[in-house]
Amino acid sequence: MKLINKTLLFSVFSAAILSSCGGGAPILTTPVENIDSSPLKEAELTDAEAKNWGHLDLAKDTIPGMSVDKAYSEIIKGNKGQKIIVAVIDSGIDISHEDLDGVLWTNKKEIPGNGIDDDKNGYVDDIHGWNFLGDGYDEQLEYIRLVASGDTNAPRYAEAKAKYDTDYAKALAGKQQYEGIYNSVNDAHKTLTAHFNKEDYTSKEVAAITTDDATLKAAADTATSMFGRGAPSLPAVLEQVQGGLDYYGDQVAFNLNKDFNGRTTGDNPDDFNDKPGYGNANVMPVKKSESHGTHVAGIIAAERNNGLGANGVANNVEIMSIRAVPNGDEYDKDVAKAIRYAVDNGAKVINGSFGKSFSPHADWVREAIKYASDNNVVFVHAAGNDGKDVDTEPNFPDDNVNYVEVGNTYIRVGALAPKYGTGMVAGFSNYGKQNVDVFAPGAQIYSTYPENEYKAISGTSMASPAVAGVAALVWSQYPKLTAAQVKQVILDSGLAINTKVVVGGNGEDVRDFGTLSKSGKMVNAYNALIMASQLSK
Repeated sequence: MKLINKTLLFSVFSAAILSSCGGGAPILTTPVENIDSSPLKEAELTDAEAKNWGHLDLAKDTIPGMSVDKAYSEIIKGNKGQKIIVAVIDSGIDISHEDLDGVLWTNKKEIPGNGIDDDKNGYVDDIHGWNFLGDGYDEQLEYIRLVASGDTNAPRYAEAKAKYDTDYAKALAGKQQYEGIYNSVNDAHKTLTAHFNKEDYTSKEVAAITTDDATLKAAADTATSMFGRGAPSLPAVLEQVQGGLDYYGDQVAFNLNKDFNGRTTGDNPDDFNDKPGYGNANVMPVKKSESHGTHVAGIIAAERNNGLGANGVANNVEIMSIRAVPNGDEYDKDVAKAIRYAVDNGAKVINGSFGKSFSPHADWVREAIKYASDNNVVFVHAAGNDGKDVDTEPNFPDDNVNYVEVGNTYIRVGALAPKYGTGMVAGFSNYGKQNVDVFAPGAQIYSTYPENEYKAISGTSMASPAVAGVAALVWSQYPKLTAAQVKQVILDSGLAINTKVVVGGNGEDVRDFGTLSKSGKMVNAYNALIMASQLSK
C-alpha cells in the first residue's frame, strides 16, 4: 500500500474538529561533535526553507536535511556525471508534468504505438515503463484478501479475521463521523453564504451576527467553532473533511470490503507465470488523486533550478515509470515482476515506497530483490508509517529470512521531521535496529503533484526517494562503484547524531537516535560524495 502517512492527511484544525466533534583540495566531513553542539532552531521555517528543507544542511541551517545544496555548491559544481536510470515502482506517474517531462526514461528499442513488442522484452509498447495494474486502481488490503478466501487453515487467518472485525467497524464509524461533520459544516456554509451574499465572509463578520433565526444562529455557532480551532474558512474545513471522508469511504468501499475485487488484468495473481506481459503501457494516473507516484518521482528527479516548483535530489537521471501500487495493497506478483522489469531494462536504482503487514508470496519478492542485488542494482524501500519496530512487527517487502539477507543492495529508510532535536524522528516512522538501515527527510516534503501542481506530503514514502536520489547522485558522479558499494557509502557516510529522540510519536518513549536503525545515522549527500570519491581512487 502506498506509504503516505495517513495520520497527517488532515490538518491540525481538522483534528481539533474531530476531537470536539570531485577535484581540488580535500573536503572533510563535518565532525559529529560539531553537529551535536549545534543550537536548536527556534524560529519557524520560512516558506523557502519549508519547501526545500530536505536539501539543507544541519550544521549551517540547523535543519536536519541531507546537505544536498551544499553538495552541489561545494563538490559537484555543475558536473553532470553519468546518466542513471531510476525505476519508480509506485502508482501512476504524471509523465506530462512540467517538472518531470524532461527526466523520463524512454525505451528507444520500442516503436511507439505499433502494438508490437519490438525489443522482445515481453511488454508491448513499453515506451516509458509498464503498468501492471491495467485499468484498475482501487484494491483490497492483503489481509482482507486472506479473510475473503475463507481458508481458515491459512497461516495468520485468525489474526487477519480479528483485525478485519476491528478495522471495518472503525472505518465505518469514521465514515459516519466525517459525513456528519461534512453535512453540518456544509449546511452552515450555505446558510452564511446566503446571509452575506458571498462565500468569503470573515470570522469578524460571523461574530457580529445577531439574530433570532435558529438556523442562522446555528450556522454562526458552527463557523465560530471552526474559526476558533484555526480554520481559515469553512470551505477550507470542507476540503479537509472531504479528505477524511474519502479515506474512510475508500476503506469501506474497497480496502476493507471482502466482496470487492479491483483486478482488471485478467491474470491469476497467485500464479507467477500466468499471462506473461499482463497490464499495459499507460503509466499515467487514472485520476488526479492518484498522486503518490508523481510526488515520489519529483523528490528523486524534479528538474533542478528550472524556475519551477521543486528540485529533485539527483541532477542526471531518467525516471522509469512502473505502475504497480494501487489504492489498497499491492500484489506480490506485481511487485516481483516490477522489480525484474526494472532490472532487465537498465535501471540502476529502484525506489519502492509501499508496504504491507501481510504477504502471501513474500518469497517471490525476496527472489526479485536478490535478482536486483545479483545484477548490481540498488533497491531503496520505505520503512512504513505505523510508528512500530519492524524488527518485531512484520512489514513487507523485506530482504531477509530470520535476519539473513538475500542480497547486499537493499536499503530500508525511516523518516525524519524538519525540526532538529528530540522531535527529529517523524512520529509516524517505523524503525528497527536490524531491519531499518538509515533515516532521511520524510515529513512535510514539497514535491510534484499531478497536473503541474506541487504539494507537501509526509511519509516514509518521501524518505525513501530522497535516499534513492542520493544513490543516483553518488553513482552518477562515481560510476565505477558497485551497487553494494553505493549502499555502504550511504550507510557509512551519514551523520551519527548523539541525541535522544521521541519514538513512534510517544512522548514517553525516548531513545538514542543511534538505536533506531542499523547504521544509527541520517543520510548526508555531501559526506556520501566525499566517501565515494575516496572509495573510487
